[in-house]
Amino acid sequence: MRGIAKILKSHGTDGGILIGLYDIDIQDIDTTEPVFIEIDGLPVPFFIESLQQRGNTRAIAHLTDVRDLRDAEELVGLELLIEGDEDDEEEEDFTGWTLYDGDRLIGTVNDMAPIPGNLCLYVQTPRGEEMIPLHEDLVRDVDPDTRTLVLDLPEGLLAEE
Repeated sequence: MRGIAKILKSHGTDGGILIGLYDIDIQDIDTTEPVFIEIDGLPVPFFIESLQQRGNTRAIAHLTDVRDLRDAEELVGLELLIEGDEDDEEEEDFTGWTLYDGDRLIGTVNDMAPIPGNLCLYVQTPRGEEMIPLHEDLVRDVDPDTRTLVLDLPEGLLAEE
């Protein structure tokens, strides 16, 4: 599953929702296939009944079984998912790799999590576990042979020693 949008707020009283699209164009969303919303830890399928563009990165959607304002309000803050692989940057698993900030050793990557709009690394450092965003602009070097990842992190991102 991969996230395509976040439900920002309800729209109207007929169950409409305003969604913020991630890196997908509205015309690339297949309305004949279900979208999923994770509810109580389980992906629940919905079909898109209507989808109308609002600006470059937003849309108004109506989903099956979301019929009124109360139904729509319960979904605010949740993510719309579709079946399929994550983006190529997110497919690489850096768990167990050694992370550097330039020449400075940061620690070992314990886990990875796709936070909406950004992949994050959970890194074990001498100060404990820290969450570090992984963005292509921060990557200086990736070496699969030595399992090392070198980033150029902005100042103040890591906890002070």
